[in-house]
Amino acid sequence: MKLLDEILSYNENFVENREYEKFQTDKFPYKRLVILSCKDTRLVELLPKAMNVGNGDAQIIKTAGALVSHPFGSIMRSILVAVYELGADEVCVVGHYDCGMASLKAENTLKKMKERGVSQEKLETLHYSGVNLEKFLHGFDCVEDSVKHSVAIIRNHPLMPKDVPVHGLVIDSKTGKLDIMVNGYQA
Repeated sequence: MKLLDEILSYNENFVENREYEKFQTDKFPYKRLVILSCKDTRLVELLPKAMNVGNGDAQIIKTAGALVSHPFGSIMRSILVAVYELGADEVCVVGHYDCGMASLKAENTLKKMKERGVSQEKLETLHYSGVNLEKFLHGFDCVEDSVKHSVAIIRNHPLMPKDVPVHGLVIDSKTGKLDIMVNGYQA
């Protein structure tokens, strides 16, 4: 059975048995919190449990490395929507130790792209169009600094209200222990 077929078969039973009822909530976060975290699979259940966040408590935005790589990209837009339209009063950026983005090197990813059929011609077209793939595909060297950088972009964004605390945390992906990098109440 292919993965999509397996998902749809499970979903049919999920709906038929009304298992969705225990997850029903509205779109407004009860804890008035928006969390930007890494998309790492180890954090799917660990992060909310470690932060005492249940279904409906927070808006959770996931991206590689918990990075805000562009101040006017979709990540920042999602944070602003959570604040202005969904009532979030605080923001937490949560990176994690042993993050794959810490070791991401553009040349390795570009090599894998070529192996999977992306032509050199396409890469050159992007380069000549002004796209810096080395920068775009580069990770970071230090998760603590990366979290602080994302916090600074959010906190200093011209559209972010100054009364919204922006916190920076790093979670241990094995134990769930949270280390504070930026206390938004003191910033």
